[in-house]
Amino acid sequence: MAFAASPASLSILPSTYSCSNRRRAVPAPLASVALRLPLQRLGFATAAADPLLAAHIASKMRGMGGRSRWVPRGVTAMAKRSVGDLTVADLKGKRVFVRADFNVPLDDNQNITDDTRIRAAVPTIKYLVGNGAKVILSSHLGRPKGVTPKYSLSPIVPRLSELLGIKVAKADDCIGPEVEKLIASLPEGSVVLLENVRFYKEEEKNDPEFAKKLASLADLYVNDAFGTAHRAHASTEGVTKFLKPSVAGFLLQKELDYLVGAVSTPKRPFAAIVGGSKVSSKIGVIDSLLEKVDTLLLGGGMIFTFYKAQGLPVGSSLVENDKLDLATSLLKKAKAKGVSLLLPTDVVIADKFAADANSKVVPSSAIPDGWMGLDIGPDSIKTFSDALDASKTVIWNGPMGVFEFEKFAVGTEAIAKKLAELSGKGVTTIIGGGDSVAAVEKVGVAEKMSHISTGGGASLELLEGKELPGVIALDEAIPVAA
Repeated sequence: MAFAASPASLSILPSTYSCSNRRRAVPAPLASVALRLPLQRLGFATAAADPLLAAHIASKMRGMGGRSRWVPRGVTAMAKRSVGDLTVADLKGKRVFVRADFNVPLDDNQNITDDTRIRAAVPTIKYLVGNGAKVILSSHLGRPKGVTPKYSLSPIVPRLSELLGIKVAKADDCIGPEVEKLIASLPEGSVVLLENVRFYKEEEKNDPEFAKKLASLADLYVNDAFGTAHRAHASTEGVTKFLKPSVAGFLLQKELDYLVGAVSTPKRPFAAIVGGSKVSSKIGVIDSLLEKVDTLLLGGGMIFTFYKAQGLPVGSSLVENDKLDLATSLLKKAKAKGVSLLLPTDVVIADKFAADANSKVVPSSAIPDGWMGLDIGPDSIKTFSDALDASKTVIWNGPMGVFEFEKFAVGTEAIAKKLAELSGKGVTTIIGGGDSVAAVEKVGVAEKMSHISTGGGASLELLEGKELPGVIALDEAIPVAA
């Protein structure tokens, strides 16, 4: 079905691009910059660094716009010193405070149901351990109100110990004499996990005295918790005032490389897929992406606000009536920018919001009263897939429907499988956190994606071009002679 004839469609895809098809090919102008600018200058030095990402960051730091139409605010502050810059001389015998993100889901029996964030922290921890450091891990879990046993980090220890291949010690608190005594007894190359830092209200208040107490446990600081980098908390921002150096861990580094580097200077055509229930939660992202992408695909509950803004019937579908003017302005902006903004032309509707609801497929312009849209339809899946076929970079944030209900998960799962297919053909595929990550995990294609972000809110804010306090607080990259 051609979107050109639909009121839900704007613009058309550009027809020709000169981007390379190879997954790791570096465009010539960027490659030359990468050769002239060592990774250390970018603050992201690792032996396994991706040359494409190095080129992205290099071009950004050298002010090369290329085809890119957008440079995020504060982007120069994103070139941070990395844990990979630290040598054995810097680390041997030193106490290193590592802010990790072990905020993982647990079942009713306190069993970890998804260890993605724990696995993501392993490279940084192993690097520090391998260089003789004494690693002090800090994290939060959930939203406790004071000391709350069900939010203890104790369930993390067995899995973390297994992944690291060493026994991880566990402290009963995150500050205080007993914690200090435990850390003093640590041998080189060992790891201790502090108790949930949010058991103290001072953490989220970024209380200076609390931050000072945390910092007193260590000699230097590594932030590897991208998921909380958008918060100015004591363990993410406050401690940097007392610990030097303060550097980025490998996970944080990778997130910045992709979400700043690969997105601000993408291989084109560049497509973005944005879903979710409400326009209001994605305003900043949509507005920002319209400055950068060639194609923008919208799905999820937010589409019904756009439909109503165009005068289409939406039945009892979710609509934000106070955002109708905003939806109209975004459609106009897409047209003005020459962005192909595609809305679904058919939807799966239901007679109630439930897994066992009666359902049927209707055109997006013919949703009857009393019915609500809960997924994109088969024609939309095909059209979206065809549009993505032309892309060289794709970022996805937000589901296409209520994928928690199997009957309404078809659209979301189809997008996940399509991106896996494209990734296998050399397309850079970036999953921008939240429910999109759950979707690719559910379908079993997570390993095929170029990058899966570990931060929901942090990913959104970075895509909006916002500065992240936990990143800004880290040491700037140290310039070296080219």
